[in-house]
This record gives sequence, structure tokens and C-alpha cells, in this order.
Amino acid sequence: MAQQDWWRSAVIYQVYVRSFADGDGDGTGDLAGVRARLPYLAELGVDALWFNPWYLSPMKDGGYDVADYRAIDPAFGTLAEAEKLIAEARESGIRTIVDIVPNHVSDQHPWFQAALKAGPGSPERELFHFRPGRGAHGELPPNDWPSQFVGSTEPVWTRLPDGDWYLHLFTPEQPDLNWAHPAVRQEHEDILRFWFERGVAGVRIDSAALLAKDPELPDLATDPHPHPFVDRDELHDIYRSWRAVADEYDGVFVGEVWLPDTERFARYLRPDELHTAFNFSFLSCPWDAERLRTSIDTTLAEHAPVGAPATWVLCNHDVTRTVTRYGRTDTGFDFATKAFSTPSDLALGTRRARAAALLSLALPGAVYVYQGEELGLPEADIPRDRIEDPMHFRSGGTDPGRDGCRVPLPWTAEAPHAGFGPHEEPWLPQPVGWASYAVDRQAVDPGSMLSLYREAIRTRPVFGDGPLTWLPAAAGVLAFARAGGVLCVVNLAETPADLPAHSELILASGPLDPTGRLPKDTAVWLRS
Repeated sequence: MAQQDWWRSAVIYQVYVRSFADGDGDGTGDLAGVRARLPYLAELGVDALWFNPWYLSPMKDGGYDVADYRAIDPAFGTLAEAEKLIAEARESGIRTIVDIVPNHVSDQHPWFQAALKAGPGSPERELFHFRPGRGAHGELPPNDWPSQFVGSTEPVWTRLPDGDWYLHLFTPEQPDLNWAHPAVRQEHEDILRFWFERGVAGVRIDSAALLAKDPELPDLATDPHPHPFVDRDELHDIYRSWRAVADEYDGVFVGEVWLPDTERFARYLRPDELHTAFNFSFLSCPWDAERLRTSIDTTLAEHAPVGAPATWVLCNHDVTRTVTRYGRTDTGFDFATKAFSTPSDLALGTRRARAAALLSLALPGAVYVYQGEELGLPEADIPRDRIEDPMHFRSGGTDPGRDGCRVPLPWTAEAPHAGFGPHEEPWLPQPVGWASYAVDRQAVDPGSMLSLYREAIRTRPVFGDGPLTWLPAAAGVLAFARAGGVLCVVNLAETPADLPAHSELILASGPLDPTGRLPKDTAVWLRS
């Protein structure tokens, strides 16, 4: 594969810096911690690192409230350290992808602070969505749009003392930018160049389908066509302009695009727009053979017309961890159904997560691995008085939020705080028993989740770059072939399954049964 096409089949590791490794001992993960762990990431075998926002931020939404895109938040380090990290990772054969949040900025961003001071009707306010209110005295919000935090009942408009209201699809600390303004477009193209010139290989685009708004800001109809703020046609001109910038640097994009319409989704992946987009149907799919096969088929079909590679991911910084989710009665994921104290069989979830790892790594396209998935970490129960995620508070306390999948990683079993950092308690508490998942223990255990991921990533090239061909299989069994006669078989049925004829067992997520059949919730890679 050509060097510039590395992203078409890459394994990309998601780094949530705040929880990865603490280099200075203050309880917060930082760039020094990541730099110190580059050998670990190189040994894991990943091709690139995707960093959640590391920019200057008040951290009202985990860094997705950006105050300055050209500065690193002091909690994480400095711009010079970021440049060293990008360079050092590249020397280890690992590329860097940064996160851009174009829909909104922090309310501490200089643009928004200037807009507050300038007052109603000012040019500064044209960079955002400021409007007078409705009602006799402007006391009602300008429209009825819902929050993008599922379960939130709070308005997306905040009124200022001067009478103006401003739009924020997320928290009040995240005012939405006006993408119809040329200065907003120019600024973001300059930001892209800023990071490409510092050596990043790509950019992940947060909430990529939300930027453009109907200029009239109308109320939300029951079934709006077009939608006033989701997937508007104006977006494609924005991303064509971005693609021209990326092409100057051989840079790549991955968009966070949540859309049920597959044809509309594929438009973002046309050759002059984004390179790839996250696959949320696979991420949220239950552990069910028929539904997984449908998700895989649908994903490949919607990418085929535009020639874009699919992406596969089991978990991320917003989603209940795979081990916990697969151990529940409802093994799918939906923000609307998250609740406290949902029981999970972690042994069952771990067995399924191991099989799912082999399934996802055998599929054609790129794979994203969220930090800690390679350790088999479960979702943590965060004490209510330690929860920081605004999703929890904006739900009125009913949603547990996303902190449970963001708990700092365990590195050394016998060290304080499981080796996350040498001094202060981590910013989120590590559960009792967290040390049992530590890297140092798993690295010497050939049966550990870490050992499975290392071997699977090392072996993955045997599948080549060719398409997927489904094989005849019993109900509840997924079986497919890739290039060179390499097969993947996953048994989701209740009884052991016969394996197809093969010359070699390459890798298994768990042992075969005494008769050589594949137990339930187990996956294998075979050579025919």
C-alpha cells in the first residue's frame, strides 16, 4: 500500500490525555506521560494516535470547550512538548491525529469575550448566533431547538443581561460559531495549517454534521427537511475547502458524523471531502450475529460508491466500555438508555470483548482502539460527588455521564494509583481492584487481553487489503474470508460451532472445546 494511503487500513489508538499517564504527578494525565509511554504504544503496534482535545480550555466539557487552538492547556504541557511528542511518535513509526471542534468554542475564547463586551448588533456578535428573544419582553428563547446532550431538558439558548440570547447546542460554556461568516471559515483553515505544519498526519472533526445552521433559526418541525442544524448541504462546501488544505500536507480527516441516512452519510466521504468517518452503527450494535452482519454489510455498502474505507470501533470516550456493555442484558448502546447501577456480568463481557476485538481487527478498513480497551477495562462506577461530566448535570442527575469510561489507566500494579502517576490522587478515582488490570501484569501473561491485542495487531496484515466474502455458517455464527485465504469465524450462538476446513489456527480469542469446535462468544482467525 502506498505510504500516503496508510489511513485506509490503519490501527489508530485513541488517547484521552487526561487519563492516559501522569508525568508530573499532579493527578492529571499529560503530554510528558504520553511521551514516556511511547515504547508501550510502539510495542502495541498501532499506526497512529488520535488525541482528544489538548488545547487551552476551562474543561467544562472535557476539553471540548476550546479557548485557544494554538496553545496546549497547561494541565497537559506546552506547545513545545506537543511538537516533541509528534516528532518522537513519528520516529517510532506512529502518526498523530488531533481533534478539532468546529461547531463551538469556549465562552472564554477571545472572540466570545469580545462579543460579550461589544453588545447587541455588533460585528463581534456576528461570529456567533446572537438573537433577541421572543415574547412581549424578549423573555422567551428564540427557538425550540433541543440540546445535543441526550436526556438534557435544559435550553440551548442563554440570555445575557443586555437582552440578547446566544445559541449553544451543548453547554452554555460552548457557544456555537456562525459558519456563514467568512472569518469563521478562514480561522479554521488557518488552524488546520497550524497543526499540519507541526507534523500532524490528520484531524478528527467533532460533531461534523452540526456546523451549518438555517440562517432563519426556525423552530424544529416534527420531521424537518432540511434539518435546521443537522447535515445541511452547506457543510459540503466547507469540507471541500478543508480537503484542499489537507491535500497540501497529505493530511487526512476522520469525521464524527452521526446520520441514519446512509446516502447522506456517504456524501461526506466523496473524494474531495473527508477521507473517513466514524462508524457508529457498529459501535452501538448489540452482540447479535444477525445485527452485526447487517451493520457490517451496511457499512461496506455505504462506503463502496465513494471508494472510502470503513472504520470500526467498539468504544470511545463517550460510550460505555465494551466489557461492561457486552456483559449486560442489553448489549447495545444508546445514550438515551444509560442509567445508574445497570448490572453486568464482567466475565461474560470480557469473553465477548475478546471475540469482538478479533472481529473488528479482521474487517476491511481502519480500526480505532480506545485507550484501556486493550486492557479489558470495565466501565467504572464513579461516586456521584466525583462526577465531572456535564451530561450528568444537564440530565438533572439521572444520567451517569461519561466519566466511567474515562478513569485513569493502570500501569503498574504495586505502585501508588496503579502507576498512573507518582504523587497526587488521579482526577477521577480508580475503582478497587483496578491494579489487577495493570499493564505490567498483563504484559507477562500470554492469556491477557493486552497480549491478545498485541498479537492480533501484529498479525492483522495477513488479511491483506481485499474485500470481505461471507461464508456459509450455522445460525448465530459469523464467518468470512479475506484475501489470501484467511478466515475469521465468530460464534455468537449458544452451542459450540464446527470450524470450516483450514490448514492453520492463526489466533483465537479463547480456547477451543475438547472436540476442536468453537465455543460460544469466541472468535478465531484461520488459514484455509
